Amino acid sequence: MVRPHVYEDGGQMKSEIVGYDMDEEGDRVALLACGHTRHVRHDPPFVYREWVTSEEGRRKYLGVELDCVKCENDEAREHDRGV
Repeated sequence: MVRPHVYEDGGQMKSEIVGYDMDEEGDRVALLACGHTRHVRHDPPFVYREWVTSEEGRRKYLGVELDCVKCENDEAREHDRGV
């Protein structure tokens, strides 16, 4: 599997959103191209991500790169989307 990470100025590893899932508590989880996942919650007043609340909003964010701390820590993949 190709690891599609890009290093930003701070050296943080990035990976594109390739899909979404929900965890056991009903919170949205982004599936990343690297095989890891990352929560993308809309939890005001702490976190404002209103785009995760609609199908259209989530679709617009497909392909957006997020920091992947799990890649930084060299953790095992959590899903395989065939990307």
